[in-house]
Amino acid sequence: MSSIANQDVPEKTPDDSSKLKTFLSILRKFVGVADIASVRFSLPAHLLEPTPNLEYWNYLDRPEAFASIGQSDDPLGRTLEVLRFWFTKDLKYIKGKPCKPYNSTLGEFFRCSWEVDHTLPELPTTSQASIIDASDARNTIGERLKICYLTEQTSHHPPVSAFFIDCPDRGVSARGFDQISAKFTGTSIRVAPGQHNLGIFVNLEHRDHEEYHLTHPAAHLGGLLRGALAISVSDTCYITCAKTRIKVILQYLEEGWIGRAQNKVEGVVFRYDPDKDVITRMKDVPEGDVLVRISGSWHGQVFYTLAGTSDPRVLIDVTPLFPVAKNLPPEENQLSNESRKFWASVTEAILDKRFGQATKLKQDIEERQRQKAAERQKKNETWQPRFFTGAVTPLGRPELTKEGVQALEGVRNGDYKLKESETKGA
Repeated sequence: MSSIANQDVPEKTPDDSSKLKTFLSILRKFVGVADIASVRFSLPAHLLEPTPNLEYWNYLDRPEAFASIGQSDDPLGRTLEVLRFWFTKDLKYIKGKPCKPYNSTLGEFFRCSWEVDHTLPELPTTSQASIIDASDARNTIGERLKICYLTEQTSHHPPVSAFFIDCPDRGVSARGFDQISAKFTGTSIRVAPGQHNLGIFVNLEHRDHEEYHLTHPAAHLGGLLRGALAISVSDTCYITCAKTRIKVILQYLEEGWIGRAQNKVEGVVFRYDPDKDVITRMKDVPEGDVLVRISGSWHGQVFYTLAGTSDPRVLIDVTPLFPVAKNLPPEENQLSNESRKFWASVTEAILDKRFGQATKLKQDIEERQRQKAAERQKKNETWQPRFFTGAVTPLGRPELTKEGVQALEGVRNGDYKLKESETKGA
């Protein structure tokens, strides 16, 4: 009797300190490994956040900031709108603890949408303009906007996913490949873009298809030894637009050994020649080319100061902002390889604190994927993505297939019906 009754007793929930100890013991095996992200090692379920990677890894924590890009008639104003989006896209790392979601499987996909009934106000770009608080999300137009998102795991070795973001009413879209490279140093994990991750490419249809190329900085996941995980950034990243001939250099500053983390960021917006672009450091930008200087904390307020003035203005204040909830397809319309449904049994077991069962279910999924890969190799078959034209492209700009376009339109129209994939191995 007692053995039967005990089967219904939830397993003891591991506390954060025991989780970190287990995590560290696993990571120590990878000291010296060039890229542990490419190894795709399997973690026990109690160390995972019950969230699919494709759902977790998006850049729309504040979708209204994305929908606001392209409002300004001034090229500099549009650059500042892109910057404002940049500082809101990863709020999850500022407002919550870093976590490890499920590893994506080949052919897994995720789709969702956000609806916003306001956009952020335009930013003044002349010295005579009045100061506008960019964190004041007023309804400047009174329209309800829909932002649609589609992503698919397009490669397993190396692990790469393609994504496409679309706000049709504003003519704003974005695309790119997500891939990370990670190295354990013994005290922290350095996470950087993988070779196929060339950044985010934002396109403004209503501005003669201006394209803004945003590159990712490297980050460090620290606090492993003291049991308080935190992300820090001390790297340089860039935003360029060849059409407007405007470039941004952002420098995330190294934290000091003493005192609280300031999470400081500095930057410069300047005119550049796309055909002779050799400037990579802020100090090398000619003073006469400077349009704006950026300063502040990427955990709080970021300011911009127009050239020739000493009047800092708020670009964005992320202090009151939190990630916005997604709208997902109804459960009955989700396919078997759609992230939420694909991982449903594992998620349910973790939430029920049945960690042993969750680990087994997760391992079963991973073993099935290995078997499918072996079958394809035996038959000399090449797996092809369903919604994107290729696993990766040299330019880092994934193209949608016909089915990908239809899937995005379905998200926009609320018609989520798709057929199960006939692609072998998906």
